[in-house]
Amino acid sequence: MLPPAAPPGKRCLVAYATRERQYLWSVELSPEASILDALIAARAAAGPSLDIPWDSAAVGIFGERRARADPCADGDRIELYRALRGDPREQRRQRVARERRGC
Repeated sequence: MLPPAAPPGKRCLVAYATRERQYLWSVELSPEASILDALIAARAAAGPSLDIPWDSAAVGIFGERRARADPCADGDRIELYRALRGDPREQRRQRVARERRGC
């Protein structure tokens, strides 16, 4: 008789992007792993030299905001979000106003 098989793990992709570059880390996780577990694994793989806001950035899965304690599923893309420099709507209003003045 064979021993019971270990439950399969899951693989997730952790992503962070700057204006210049996108960083991706593929991580192997236990079946019960959370987003925080994925971030810890990606941080270990990234090493200390990268300036990434692991503890302060908002996180999400496929563009939907989530809490670090939320579970993740096999194949999820876990994203760390950068803070915006300004409100995109306000930036567009200012750009349109500048263009109108220039005409």
